[in-house]
Amino acid sequence: MSVSIKSPDEIDKMRIAGRLAAEVLEMITPHIQAGISTAEIDRICHDYMVDVQNVVPACLGYRGFPKSVCTSVNHVICHGIPADNKVLKSGDIINVDVTVIKDGYHGDTSKMFCVGKTPSHAERLVRIAQECLYKGIELVKPGCQLGDIGHIVQQHAEGNFYSVVREYCGHGIGLEFHEDPQVVHYGRPGTGMALQEGMTFTIEPMVNAGKYQTRLKKDGWTVETRDGRLSAQWEHTLAVTATGVEVLTARSEEHF
Repeated sequence: MSVSIKSPDEIDKMRIAGRLAAEVLEMITPHIQAGISTAEIDRICHDYMVDVQNVVPACLGYRGFPKSVCTSVNHVICHGIPADNKVLKSGDIINVDVTVIKDGYHGDTSKMFCVGKTPSHAERLVRIAQECLYKGIELVKPGCQLGDIGHIVQQHAEGNFYSVVREYCGHGIGLEFHEDPQVVHYGRPGTGMALQEGMTFTIEPMVNAGKYQTRLKKDGWTVETRDGRLSAQWEHTLAVTATGVEVLTARSEEHF
C-alpha cells in the first residue's frame, strides 16, 4: 500500500478544493424539498460547479458514472444516479455526495437531508450516522490507527442497534479521487495503518437501519440495502496535522 503524504502546499490546494465542495452542499440545501427530482438537484449542482466555481465535477464520467453528483434516497446506501423520475417526497431522507476537482486536487464530501416531515426513526438514523462520522474524526491524529477509527464507528452504530456497511469505505484522496489507504468503518482498536502528518483521506460511514448486507442494482452503480431498510451516510475529507486533524470539507454550520 502506497500512501501519499501531502506537502503543506498540497494541503493548501486540498483545503481550497474541500471548501468548494462544502459550498456546493451549502448552496443546494434550500433546494432539497418535496417535489424536486434528483436530476434537478444534479443539474443545479453541476451548473454551480462549472459556471460559478469553475471546478470540475469529479463524478461526471468517472469510470462511466453519468452524473455530476450522487443522490442516494432512503434505502439507497451510496452511488445513487440522479434521475428525472426520482422525485423527492415528504418523509424521504437523501444523501447528496459531491466531489470537485480544483487545480488537480479533489475535495469529497456528503450530507444527509431530511425532506419535509420525516419519521422520527429516520431522523434518528441520520443523527447517529453523523455522530459516527464525528466520533471517527475526533480520533484522527498522528499515531492513531485505522482500526481505532473503524472500531469507534462500528461501536457507536451497533450500540444504537444499527449496522455498518462492510463493502464500501473511505479512502485516501488527493490528485487521485481514490488513493490508499482504504478506511473501513469497522474493526479492532490497535490494528491497521498508523496515521502520519500529511495524510489526506475520507471517513464516510454508511449506517443501515437493518442488516449491513448490500445489493448492487443492474445499473452497475446504485447500492441498496439488501433488506430494503433505510441507510444514512455522511462524509468529510480530512488532513492529518501535527497535533490532530483538519476537516477540509467543513461546512459553515459545523465547528471542529
